[in-house]
Amino acid sequence: MTTLPDRPNTALLVVDVQNGVVDEAPRRDEVVANIAALVDRARGADIPIIWIQHTSQELVEHSDPWRYVPELLRTDTEPLVHKHYGDSFEDTELEGLLAAVGAGHLVVTGAESDACVRSTIHGAFVRGYDVTLVADAHTTGDKTRWGAPKPEDVIAHTNLYWQYQQAPGRTAAVRSTDEFDFAST
Repeated sequence: MTTLPDRPNTALLVVDVQNGVVDEAPRRDEVVANIAALVDRARGADIPIIWIQHTSQELVEHSDPWRYVPELLRTDTEPLVHKHYGDSFEDTELEGLLAAVGAGHLVVTGAESDACVRSTIHGAFVRGYDVTLVADAHTTGDKTRWGAPKPEDVIAHTNLYWQYQQAPGRTAAVRSTDEFDFAST
C-alpha cells in the first residue's frame, strides 16, 4: 500500500555485501547464502534486483574490500548503484531506477544493519515506499569497541523495531528468507 502512485511492483535491494563490509560479520556465510537464495527467487519471479555498492576511504573503488563477495553474482541486466552515503537514495540514481520499474515495495537485504541498511530502509519509508526487511539476510560488523551493542544484538534490535514501524499509507514488515515469497508481494 505504498503512497507512490502507479508503483504496484516489488524490487529486491542488495546493499553493500562487499568483502570489506561483511568479511568479519557474524553469520556471514548464512546471510550471504540467504541473499543468494532471494536473488535466485527474485530472478525466477521476474522481480527487479538492484545492487548497491558503497565507496569510501575504507572501500576504495576497484580494491578487493570494495568488491562484492564472490558468492553473489550480478547479471549485466541488473543495475548497480554506486553510493557514498549510508542512505542508498542519497545522491544516487536509485529513485529513478525504481520509478522505471514501477516499484513501490522494496525488499531489503545486505550490510550493515546499523548503518547502510538502516539508513536505506528509513530513507525508503520516508520517501513513500513499503519496506520489507529480510530478518536473516542482513548483518553488521563488531563495533563494540566504540560502545555499540554486540552485532547479534544490533541485528535483533533492527528486526524488532522495524516490524513496528508505522506511517500513513505505508507498511513496514520483517520476514525471514524461508517465509518470503515474491509471488505474494
